[in-house]
Parts: sequence; structure tokens; C-alpha cells
Amino acid sequence: MHGRTAEGNKSGMNQSSSSRPVRPRRSVLYLPANNSRALDKLPGLACDSAVIDLEDSVAPGAKAEARENLRRFFADGRAQSLPAGMETVIRINSLSSPWGSEDLLAARGCKPDAILIPKVEAPEDIAAVEDALEQTDAPASLRLWAMIETPRGVMNAGLIARMARTDGARLDCFITGTNDLMKETGVAALPGRPWLAPWLMQIVLAARTYGIDVLDGVFNDFRDEAGLIRECGDGQAMGFDGKTLIHPSQIGPANSAFGISPERLAEARAIAEAFAMPDNQGRGVISLDGKMVERLHLDMAERLIEKAARISARHGGDLTT
Repeated sequence: MHGRTAEGNKSGMNQSSSSRPVRPRRSVLYLPANNSRALDKLPGLACDSAVIDLEDSVAPGAKAEARENLRRFFADGRAQSLPAGMETVIRINSLSSPWGSEDLLAARGCKPDAILIPKVEAPEDIAAVEDALEQTDAPASLRLWAMIETPRGVMNAGLIARMARTDGARLDCFITGTNDLMKETGVAALPGRPWLAPWLMQIVLAARTYGIDVLDGVFNDFRDEAGLIRECGDGQAMGFDGKTLIHPSQIGPANSAFGISPERLAEARAIAEAFAMPDNQGRGVISLDGKMVERLHLDMAERLIEKAARISARHGGDLTT
């Protein structure tokens, strides 16, 4: 280990979220690494991100085969043929598992945009992967995502998210593992997720406190489009940036629900333009249309404008597809 601890280097604690990459993550599709047919179809899909999975969707006896299939996907040109802007993420098994170390080495070698760590329960889980990546001289552009899917993970969500504010941090995004969370707590899977919602909001609050993205869990019945649309709407209202998906048919509803409306984009542009005026450039707070607007709102506005530009570039100006 390189001596990096869960506390990290505090000199970076005041960095703003503007230092993180701005990526649309409205629709994030899981694909098993050992399913070549699913990977072959990926270039034709409109999801913002693809999580190629070595963990839950791959049986213990198929782990080695899945890693080899993953390596081929990134080596034979298929990964390079993905649409510009589509983010590639590899979910590994936990480092404490029999497969975690080999998974991490394989994922590092594939050079995805990010590596997704499952069952993160404490800051030390992030620090261990960061240390391992430092030992392999992984580029700083390689980000980390964290699955929050256990009771302990929810309880420690704030401490985990705080890792994003340490010097050299790679943590970029939370994913809520709602199926595992319901399984471990025994809460009923009711429409509207009434018993789960307080924990989801706790995860959202932790992510927002430290300026990282946060994604809602999967909707299991991919044939129930109306149910998916309702749950996407709930997730958007809770403050999630997007939704994780299990089937390509879910991409369109997720992109629509988590898209950027013309009204939101116009408001963001108005804030940016107001702060750019000569009289306002040095001010921390200004008045806009009778409302007080702070520089933190400017940071949020600028990120939304950049996110909208990335979506527009990929989808020909449409912010909801």
C-alpha cells in the first residue's frame, strides 16, 4: 500500500465539484461481461453509460471466462466503436472476494472510463482500490464509482462520499443497489418504494454534500413501461442524476425522465449570463428576477449547461432522447 488512508489528504477538502468531469448519466445499462451478444449490440444503443459486469450477473464458475471476454471487447475494436460520449464502466468483484484482485487488474488493463466497486461500506473500501490503482500507475482519468447497497453502506454514505474531496481522489459517482438493500433489510417492495425512500434520500444527500453524481437502482420488470416511467419520475424528483437499467428497452424512458428541460437550461444560462456581466463578476451573491443567486448556483448552472451540450452533441440537439 502507498500509505493512503480512508481519511485521505485534507488539503483537497475545499475543492469544488467543478473539478469533476461533467458527464450525462441519465441511463446506465448493466451488461454481463460474459454475454458477447449483448456487448455486440452496445454501439447501437442510446444509453449514456454502460456498466460491463463481472460481479452479480456472472456465476462463480464463469468469472475467468467473463474476464477474457471483457479483455477481447476492449482489445478487438468493439469498445472503440461505441458512440462518442458513451461512458464505459467495469463492475469488479470486491477485493475481499476470490476474484477481486484479478478483476481489478483486468479492468485496469482495459482502460475504461471508470471502475465500479460493489458493496462499499466504508471509506477504507475506496482507499484500498485507489491504493491498488496507484501501484499500477493508473491514469488520473480512471474514475471510481461506488455501489451503496448494504445497511452499513447507507449509514456510512456521508463518510464514503467525503473521499471524493481528498487530493487525488477518483470517486465520481454513487449507485444505489436497491435490490440488495431490500434483501438485507427485509423491507417490502411496494409501488413508490415508501420504506426505501428515506434511505435513498440519505444516499442522495451524501452525494450532494460532496459533489458527486448519484444514480437510482434498477426497475426489475422491464416489460412494465408504465411502472418504469413512474419510478424514473420519482427518482428524478428525489434528486438522482439518472437510473441504472437492466434492459435496452428501458433506455428511452430513463433518458426522457432525466433529460434537461428547456426551462431548466434557460434558467441556467440566465444565471451564467448574469454573473458574467462586468458589474457582477466579483460578487458572491446577485439578484436575478427578484431572487438572490449565489456562486454555488453558478457552479451548478455551468455544469448543467455543459451536460446539456454533451447530450445535444450526441443526440442532434434533443435533450430527452
